[in-house]
Amino acid sequence: MTYCTRRRALRILASLAAAVPLACLPGGRGCFRTAQAGEGLSGSAAGQPGQQLEELLGQMLLVGFRGRTAGPDAPVVRDLAGVSSGRGGVNAGGVVLFDYDVVQATHERNIADPEQVRSLTRRLQDVAAIPPLLAVDQEGGRVQRLKKRYGFPETASAADLGAAGTETSATLRAGAAVGRTLRQAGLNLNFAPVLDVNRNPGSPAIGALGRSFSQDPERVAVHGRAFIQGLQSQGVLACAKHFPGHGSATRDSHKGLPDVSASWSPEELIPYARLLPDGEVSMVMTGHLYNAHWDARLPASLSRRVVQGMLRQELGFDGVVVTDDLDMAAVAERYDLAERILLAVNAGSDLLLFGNNLQYDPDIAPKARRLLLEHVLAGRIALDRVSRSLQRIARLKAALGRIVPEERRTAGESRPPAVHRTGS
Repeated sequence: MTYCTRRRALRILASLAAAVPLACLPGGRGCFRTAQAGEGLSGSAAGQPGQQLEELLGQMLLVGFRGRTAGPDAPVVRDLAGVSSGRGGVNAGGVVLFDYDVVQATHERNIADPEQVRSLTRRLQDVAAIPPLLAVDQEGGRVQRLKKRYGFPETASAADLGAAGTETSATLRAGAAVGRTLRQAGLNLNFAPVLDVNRNPGSPAIGALGRSFSQDPERVAVHGRAFIQGLQSQGVLACAKHFPGHGSATRDSHKGLPDVSASWSPEELIPYARLLPDGEVSMVMTGHLYNAHWDARLPASLSRRVVQGMLRQELGFDGVVVTDDLDMAAVAERYDLAERILLAVNAGSDLLLFGNNLQYDPDIAPKARRLLLEHVLAGRIALDRVSRSLQRIARLKAALGRIVPEERRTAGESRPPAVHRTGS
């Protein structure tokens, strides 16, 4: 870690720990608790102040990895283990699974069949210092990591579901089916639904792939709500994406930065304006999009004017904000790793997503955590900025542990609580 005095490290640690006075997270281990200077996280060895800071900050990372198993020496085991584990642990907030390895151009990444995925996710839960977010992109249609070829059920695309107009019963069933599939596989977070409005049917990343429910923003909102309710009926968290709207883009952000200055419309905010106030949306993913009217300098995902201004202040969202993959060319070609981390956190993002698939680095998690720590110690990222993120992440995980799948509710258990309320 970057050098700092023990006194400064203790002061930072005390400020962060006191800002996260939350109950135990799911599983009864790795609890955040209010601490005096020199104390750390319960469930973790005390260690040095720098180690305790690292333990906290690791929760802000969500990373991809290679492997269908997770042996003792696998990087993902280190990434999820606690700092004091003796494994050089990162204590990452979670991981994301893929079926296709882009760099190796092979389908041998994380997913082979249902039993293998269940075994893998059980292992990841077991090695994690704090119960992790286990995420996947399972939208339906063209974007499904758990595919029929691997033995998982198919789900219709958003475009097909939205074709039903205002009738959303099929979308509710689709969301529940996807949620059931993920829950049975041991996954708890779906990067779906897409709330992008289909303003450009030829958009290479959205319209051309059938990922939008409709060109009508009100229809996007009602189908998005139904899909979220279906997911959460099975105890799976949803993540709405890609704020503030990718539907008019003529470029794929995997390959470069889309400029939507002339094509984006305020109507693309309507789905978020309809869904965020009721508290059902627990997580929002920002898109790597440039619009000179939002921010003349930075893309949306790295812009405080967009994340803190448009999403948090104007729309009142106080849930978890996750970046789109920070390895995408849209941002990776313009900013080095340290800059991406600094800009994303200062913009207001809580979780930094490194899919580790468009480019592969087995040490991306410890590198990212080290850079995050250096920014905090140097004062480039304010303590209250990090504290709010840690609060939101811990609140999200605690709420996840209280969500009751539908079949258990019918047996007499209580209705799952909303995982986010604006202004809480």
